[in-house]
Amino acid sequence: MEPSSSSPSPSPSAAAAATAASNRVKRKSTALTAHEEAKRLKTEQGGEGVVECPHPPRLPRISVPLDRLRQPITLNELTELLHYAALGKAGGIKQPSWCRLHHQRKVKGVNVVVVEGLTQSHFYKHYLTLRHLRTNYSSRVTFTPSSNNVASEIFSSEPKSEGPSLSHKENNELHKALKNHPVITKFGIRRRGLTAYVLIEEEMIKRHYPVKGMPGFEEFVCIDSVDRVTDGSPLYGLDCEMCLTEKGNELARVSLVDSDGNCVLDELVKPQNRILNYLTRFSGITAAMLRPITTTLRDVQAKLRAVLPRDAVLVGHSLNNDLIALKLIHRHVIDTSLLYRREFGQRFKLKVLAETVLKRQIQTEEGKGHNPIEDAVAALELAQYFIKTGPRQVVEHHLEELWGYTIEEEFTDPAPAPAPAPAPAFSHRFADVLQTLGRSVAFFGRRSDVALDLSNQQWHNSDNELLASFRRQIKHPFLSVLHFSSLSDHLKGCVPPQEQQYQRVCANLRDMCVVFGGPFPAGFSEREVKRLFGCCGPVRKIKMLNTSVRVHAEVEFELLEGATLALKTLNGLNLQGQSIKVKRPVNESMLDLEVTLDALMDDVLNTGHLFAVKLKPSVTESINLSAKVNGHTLDAGATSVKTVNGFQPAKVNGKRLQLTATKSGLSEETVRETFGHFGTVERIVLPAKPGKHARHADIQFESSEGKHAALSSSEDLWKEDYIICPSLTPPHLRSWAAMTTTVTTVDAEVEDDERTCVHTSNQDQKMELMMGKLDRRLGKLFRSLPDCTLCVVVLLGHTSAHGHLPGLCFMEVK
Repeated sequence: MEPSSSSPSPSPSAAAAATAASNRVKRKSTALTAHEEAKRLKTEQGGEGVVECPHPPRLPRISVPLDRLRQPITLNELTELLHYAALGKAGGIKQPSWCRLHHQRKVKGVNVVVVEGLTQSHFYKHYLTLRHLRTNYSSRVTFTPSSNNVASEIFSSEPKSEGPSLSHKENNELHKALKNHPVITKFGIRRRGLTAYVLIEEEMIKRHYPVKGMPGFEEFVCIDSVDRVTDGSPLYGLDCEMCLTEKGNELARVSLVDSDGNCVLDELVKPQNRILNYLTRFSGITAAMLRPITTTLRDVQAKLRAVLPRDAVLVGHSLNNDLIALKLIHRHVIDTSLLYRREFGQRFKLKVLAETVLKRQIQTEEGKGHNPIEDAVAALELAQYFIKTGPRQVVEHHLEELWGYTIEEEFTDPAPAPAPAPAPAFSHRFADVLQTLGRSVAFFGRRSDVALDLSNQQWHNSDNELLASFRRQIKHPFLSVLHFSSLSDHLKGCVPPQEQQYQRVCANLRDMCVVFGGPFPAGFSEREVKRLFGCCGPVRKIKMLNTSVRVHAEVEFELLEGATLALKTLNGLNLQGQSIKVKRPVNESMLDLEVTLDALMDDVLNTGHLFAVKLKPSVTESINLSAKVNGHTLDAGATSVKTVNGFQPAKVNGKRLQLTATKSGLSEETVRETFGHFGTVERIVLPAKPGKHARHADIQFESSEGKHAALSSSEDLWKEDYIICPSLTPPHLRSWAAMTTTVTTVDAEVEDDERTCVHTSNQDQKMELMMGKLDRRLGKLFRSLPDCTLCVVVLLGHTSAHGHLPGLCFMEVK
């Protein structure tokens, strides 16, 4: 608010004091986005002017300490932040170990967007296109890829409460009504992985499953399987329909679905013996359906063996009947009729479980029989729900609906003054904790194996539908997780294969750090090239290019700043009377490089950051830099120079340049002393290489004015042996080059081939368009969220047998 017009004007001394006080105030964040600026109401008014809001509201914001900024975060660390944002100290939750969420009590909601298929490298490859993503989020950290379902892990994670605020609601002792429940008796109360529910061989024999070596199954076909499955093994739903023949029930139809519910096999089968009854009422099979069919049982067995991976786990309802009809032996099975157990060995019908647990009607068409695909999907989802929810929660959620009684009516002893009914057991899962506190949770995305009640899930076929549905919400859920998968689908369907696409993205990013130099004098060695170019920043790799006439070199820097300084300082350098040229690679991916570098320079993470190099004494004594250093033409500081180590000093405008030699590297003290004249220096980052002097530094000023003051004084800094440029590499990256390779080392020849390959223009253009659509969706989503919402976007990264490429996590409190 502006002061009233009737207010007395401030005195000069008061204004000066106010200005001085203002200059002493340090801002916690060096880079504020436009919406942050709008939120932060400035109250520094001159003199005694009347101000309506003398104390600005303290709004929530997030910050990442520098020592953690350059360390990738894991899924567990991300959930730490979400737990604290939602529950805070009042819920007994500590601050995350890797970041700080300030004023958590004012957080009004949490929104997480999971983008499948994209890596950190994709973000910087399409940096210009992803405008909303790079400007709306002021915090950015590398994300370690996870093989788990991220959305599911968020909902099912258990907050670590150290205070009494949540634990006082817990009832850690299992109520006596549940201790003898058949599900609890068999499986216990803790949530475990799928391997806990795979039938062991003894139980398979007891339940009349076909088992290798047992009598009666000598002619059965064995599916090739691993000895042990893991909690990450894929689930496949199976269901069969039979007809009655002269030899008994024989297979007439088989359906198989994968873990996402997609049908991978659906075959009608001609029974070997004469059919007595088609059992149409149950099977849905008619004579007309089987009349043209020639597929035999052996054909179906071969197809199943081809489709199922060796670590597959089959899921079905009374699955032993299906395997007997198929005459198959499969070692790893989950039987849903044995998960949702009843007393005295009784079993629930699949139709009842689907209606009660999945809230879905199946087997509804009277007289037309069952749909085996529908039944296979239902059995699969029942197993997934049981695994993700855990036996205790399954029983507590469906105790009355399925088993027909409640805790109170079963176990209330008559007494003159009945005690109050015991509180229900408290779930530790994040989603359940929030719902207990009256806060809504929701998942939006394609149908997925998510550890969340189905009533809180909204499934959509496309990202557009998903976003439209979310924005139509009258009131957004307190915790919402959105899963965008369109880009992943596109990448999987592209040619070349996905792995080669990722390598090409890395190669394009690598080119941004590469320069070509030469021609060099005859006999110029790789070591001398490294010494020469090393004055501009750390060099990752050098490749000598020896032609029949002249010597050139390809130089790859660790940082973007190194290549930029090499172009500005070494291009035109005179070595032994021979002028060398320094140029960037020329290919399609580099056409917009200058625009990209300008955008990186203005990145919200780089505001106030400056890159400085202290020249090595050996380099200073050996060479002299050419026409422009730090972007300015330099004058010679000496009237006469001599040849050093055979190199002639450089000539600029007819004058010779000579660098002043120094005998020590950089230290925080010397950097602060040198650059503190331009403005308050908040942080100095020196490369940590034991036993070596630091030669370059990332300097963070309190404001961008300090950075610009230093840049305008580059000639003075040159006299002190510093060359500088605005920071380009985002501070969360230790180096740009580290982002351009997978964890597994890529063969050098393959890397070169990927760099020089001819790009598929149509495919690249389509990818660019899809990136633009993604960015616009994220922008619309961000704008639709209420203020004081913690907004998180996670690019999941990529894992494969060849290594992994990290993802990226964006954070902002709107």
